[in-house]
Amino acid sequence: MELRHLRYFLAVAEEQHFGRAAQRLHMAQPPLSHQIRQLEAELGVRLLDRTTRRVSLTEAGEAYVGRVRAILAEVDAAGEQAQRVAAGTEGRLVVGCVGSATYSLLPAFARAVREELPGVDLGFRGEMLVPAQVRALMAGEIDLALLRPPVDEPGVRLSRLRADRLIVALPDAHPLAARKRLRVPDLDGLDLVVHAEGRSVMHDAVIELCRAAGFEARVRHEVTETSTLVTFVAAELGAAVVPEPVARLGVPGVTFRPLAARGARIELAVGMREDDDSPALARAVKLVRRLAASDDAAR
Repeated sequence: MELRHLRYFLAVAEEQHFGRAAQRLHMAQPPLSHQIRQLEAELGVRLLDRTTRRVSLTEAGEAYVGRVRAILAEVDAAGEQAQRVAAGTEGRLVVGCVGSATYSLLPAFARAVREELPGVDLGFRGEMLVPAQVRALMAGEIDLALLRPPVDEPGVRLSRLRADRLIVALPDAHPLAARKRLRVPDLDGLDLVVHAEGRSVMHDAVIELCRAAGFEARVRHEVTETSTLVTFVAAELGAAVVPEPVARLGVPGVTFRPLAARGARIELAVGMREDDDSPALARAVKLVRRLAASDDAAR
């Protein structure tokens, strides 16, 4: 038995006439009659009562047609779903984000996916440091990472999104908070809150920024989450150098000031597994690139 036999039978059952069913199926009537007889022979039951004027379903045919209609509907639905998945408009993606992208790019990305790719089920893991993102990508726990290069894993493909300016987060009551902008030498001697050494690109960026200005950063606290870092600043436990989007976190008690320094920027990129050719992922990457470019132009 083949699916075409079921489609032929359903057409005859609904039209109650071989001629009209043959027209509907774009075929000649004799082959259609032959196919229906083959189906009845295979089942070992008579499905149709035939007269010279019309065709009607037998009791067995009435029972059979309901199941046939449901089977064909499922087959059609499966084909349509396969087409949507192949087109990248349906599927599941899990996104991992560094802290600053969690507060800036991620909300707009989630809204855009919901509006433009409603068939894509999106999951999120926020406040992930780069090493954890790379491990999660390679383990298949996330499909797309918004991260800060560099990444040494050859199995991860990167695509640059933008370069974020670095700013300084200060307690509101700190004397430097009264200035319009700061220079790197102003950080000399300040207690600093930084991301954990060996786990964050931002940690190394802050250390190198200070060394390039001729002094060693005075690190007082190391944290793993950007939200914790800004909370420590609000608690007057130190100052912090952060990417500009962190200012959108809006923690009370924290003042953000621009950092006047050549090259005081840090890259944001989208990362994915080198061998991941998911159409939904490709659409999501195009979407996040568009949003990043729009956000960058607006700043």
